[in-house]
Amino acid sequence: MTETPNLIYIKELAAGSDTFEQKLISILKREFPEEQKEFLANYNSKAFTKAAENVHKLKHKIGMLGLETGYQTTIDFEEGLKENNDELYPKFMLILESIELFLKTL
Repeated sequence: MTETPNLIYIKELAAGSDTFEQKLISILKREFPEEQKEFLANYNSKAFTKAAENVHKLKHKIGMLGLETGYQTTIDFEEGLKENNDELYPKFMLILESIELFLKTL
């Protein structure tokens, strides 16, 4: 994966407010692991419709972290899961792993 998570969009949203920026980062750090865990539980139990809902929630965080290609992959994966097609799972997992590592550095 050549794309890496970044804070460019979050900094734009914060418009110079360090407090707001830190609040957004705090929300990401709290919610991402929970949503990732819920996705994996649903995916592993083959509950693809529920997993698609989890992917939908994660999609917004992926976009916030500047992953444009990853965002499109996530859209495609979400749609695939709705049709019981999980072929993009390996690519999606690489996106989640990169975010997980990135959030640990913040």
